[in-house]
Amino acid sequence: MTTPVTPAVPAPGALPRLLVLDAAPRPRLGRLIGRAEVSYADAATLADRLPDADVLLVWDFHSDAVRRAWPGEGPRPRWVHTASAGVDHLLGPELAASDTVVTNARGVFDEPIAEYVAALVLALAKDLPRTLELQRERTWRHRETRRVAGGRAVVVGTGPIGRAIARTLKALGVTTALVGRAARSGVHGPEDLDRLLSRADWVVAAAPLTEATRGMFDARRFGVMQPSAHFVNVGRGPLVVEEALAATLRARGIAGAALDVVAHEPLTADSPLWDLPGLIVSPHMSGDTVGWRDELGAQFVELFERWSAGDPLPNVVDKTRGYVPGH
Repeated sequence: MTTPVTPAVPAPGALPRLLVLDAAPRPRLGRLIGRAEVSYADAATLADRLPDADVLLVWDFHSDAVRRAWPGEGPRPRWVHTASAGVDHLLGPELAASDTVVTNARGVFDEPIAEYVAALVLALAKDLPRTLELQRERTWRHRETRRVAGGRAVVVGTGPIGRAIARTLKALGVTTALVGRAARSGVHGPEDLDRLLSRADWVVAAAPLTEATRGMFDARRFGVMQPSAHFVNVGRGPLVVEEALAATLRARGIAGAALDVVAHEPLTADSPLWDLPGLIVSPHMSGDTVGWRDELGAQFVELFERWSAGDPLPNVVDKTRGYVPGH
């Protein structure tokens, strides 16, 4: 377990200056009225306003503005919180090298994403996309589908999201192996990945984006998988070499895939990914259930209250690794 960290707070009597990298709809910060001086910035104004802020809330977690605007020497926020699980969109070299504490939204998306993965696994196993196509065509065509129980899965990524996915797949009767940065109790290391891939019916990518994981699912890795295997990515788009996945699907090298994240979002209308055989594409929505923005806002307010009281913060990102270390 990581040691909680307490960023410095303003002097007694001074209201903390909270800067929000804005996105619509705005976060509900009513509980901070009279307790913080809140201002808003967009990508164009962020660089000018960052030096005056004590805290930065990255509410627009699709933006890479923090990477571009983060100041070098001189005043800068003591604490940055992103309303997302991933931090690669903001963790540039200057921020990584600074003494600013970075936290993320760890814990909000775990179960929703696990449910979404389970839905994709069932949909792919039971050929629901083709059933819906045939219904639209008014065609009655009997087919056989696959059983899920008794299958094998590999989940790459051992944070709360990966572990929630593993629990949910196990509940469906799937024998599931977790693969992480290093081998430890209940977790396989990278050296076991190819062996596990070669026997898996389901491969789920749920890892953070780091230099070690970028492009890890390439032509060689897809070539290791069984022709009957399915691949699901709910981690980060650049974990996958999309050209290699496309070639594999066209050649029927694997049975199918689902991408909830892609390398460049939003996916353009002319992207070849839309028309690949056996591929389900969804718009980065696996963790976004009804009320998710309110949960993110409430989480930040709770963290802000802890910080204001001088208490240690949870969810602190190890900036050298690019994620919140676990057990």
